[in-house]
Amino acid sequence: MLIDELKAANIQAMKARDNNTRAVLSIVLTKYKLQEVELKSQGKEIGDKELLSIIQKVLKELSDEKEGYLKVNNQEKANDIAKQEEALSSYLPKQLSEKEIRDIINSLEDKSVPAVMKHFKMNYAGQVDMSLVNSVLRSL
Repeated sequence: MLIDELKAANIQAMKARDNNTRAVLSIVLTKYKLQEVELKSQGKEIGDKELLSIIQKVLKELSDEKEGYLKVNNQEKANDIAKQEEALSSYLPKQLSEKEIRDIINSLEDKSVPAVMKHFKMNYAGQVDMSLVNSVLRSL
């Protein structure tokens, strides 16, 4: 499972004293554990799909944080966050391109916004940025 890879990478980052990688992996592992507890209380299991969602959310948070540091000209912190994003994004599957998204949308019978969004959430979770899907859909 992907969680085992993340745990091993976190340990390796600690040994290598790579604070940027260790920090971001620790954040993901903590959020994973919290969601695992929450889902267990509901009688559900957590898997790679949920972990990919957590990773995407953390990457979005990092991106927002980096923009804030760039606005106040703190290049050192922005570079640290870029390293964290790079370390974390290696665990995501290859993202679908705009052309691939457009082709998938065109192959669907029902091109309504709710139907398309549901299709991508069900079949391409972790492989696509939903805001990109929305913008491609609106441009058609």
